[in-house]
Amino acid sequence: MTDFTQETIAAIATPAGKGGVGVIRVSGKRVSVIIELVLGRPIEARKAYFLPFFDRDGSILDSGIALFFPAPRSFTGEDVLELQAHGSPVILDLLLQRILSLGVRMARPGEFSERSFLNDKIDLAQAEAIADLIESSTIQAARSAQRSLQGDFSRLVNTLIDELIHLRMYVEAAIDFVDEDINFLSEGAIHVELSQLLQRLKQIQRTARQGCVLRDGLTVVIAGRPNAGKSSLLNLLSGRDAAIVTEFEGTTRDLLREFIQIDGMPLHVIDTAGLREGGDFIEKEGIRRAREAINHADLVLLMIDDRQAGNDDDLMLDWPSNLPVVRLRNKIDLTGREYRKLETDSGVEISMSVKTGAGVGILRQYLKQFAGYDNGAGDVFIARRRHLDALARADEAVANGLWQLEKNNAAELLAEDLRLAQSALSEITGAFTTEDLLDRVFGSFCIGK
Repeated sequence: MTDFTQETIAAIATPAGKGGVGVIRVSGKRVSVIIELVLGRPIEARKAYFLPFFDRDGSILDSGIALFFPAPRSFTGEDVLELQAHGSPVILDLLLQRILSLGVRMARPGEFSERSFLNDKIDLAQAEAIADLIESSTIQAARSAQRSLQGDFSRLVNTLIDELIHLRMYVEAAIDFVDEDINFLSEGAIHVELSQLLQRLKQIQRTARQGCVLRDGLTVVIAGRPNAGKSSLLNLLSGRDAAIVTEFEGTTRDLLREFIQIDGMPLHVIDTAGLREGGDFIEKEGIRRAREAINHADLVLLMIDDRQAGNDDDLMLDWPSNLPVVRLRNKIDLTGREYRKLETDSGVEISMSVKTGAGVGILRQYLKQFAGYDNGAGDVFIARRRHLDALARADEAVANGLWQLEKNNAAELLAEDLRLAQSALSEITGAFTTEDLLDRVFGSFCIGK
């Protein structure tokens, strides 16, 4: 165990509110004192006991199940006690106050998981997977978080780190023994291994991006001129009448947000006010908010009335230059255009009819393709944006190192790039990390985890 604190912590581990059962979790050196004074008798490890819970004056606060997990074979690596009482907020608070009076303090958000990480019971990616499993909004997200919690993601990352260490050993040996008749770098094996490492990095990045979509979802903004069919598309995708639809322009004046799923892929879909000049104060504010939502979107669906199809580029003059945009030519039931997807010079264009549903399947399939989502994939692990950033930095460092070796035969620069790649990957599991990162990670957890 890491002796990073001598304090014993406690917290209610079940959600706020009434329930059949409420759980209080305690971790630290004073667990034995709590067992003696609150339970009134010793209990064996990993056996469930139905016992009364005693107050300071010997009266019974409640009765329930007590479980003791001695160090180091516990979730936190410390002595852990779990008390399962009746789920009354009053009872749980009285029991918690009794425990806190015995030299114990309230746990910070995520502190149980943090102690588990600091005591080498789990790595940082597994710790994050605990929170992701709790917060998962789809079945696929829950399964992927469980894979990360079981260590699937960490094993892939650690395999890459081992390969980097192996490569660094050879490269640095070539540098150290430059005067000897040994030239590891000229034999070509290092080039092959670096290329293979890059391929594995890119494969993990693809899987991680899908895991990130499962966790966070894509933010998709529906934009366009008034009466192009934006609100009708929102209703169709969400499967309910989320937005008011009329023939009058300017009906939508504020942002309408819906959380939907497409074959298990989560999407945050935002309907916006029609983009045009003029309008009253309220409509102008709605248009301002629409443009702000566009600036923060992962993808924009630009709705175009196929009867008035012309140049809609003027709508995008102040949009971010790297913003992905799909043009949706709506109302083809009135123009006779065939529903299909086209790759044009200005990007992807889908002809469709929200009214009849023609082409909507193509749109759904494109959204999955855009996100790199495959609902049939069984090896996806949950991932966060910081993981994607670390993988991207590692990929860039290895690619640059290979380039330095091939173009300049610069072993020293290759060695430094391999070190940077190893450092970036180590941030994922927490083998190399900062206190600031730990504060951000565990500070986002709920209390009791």
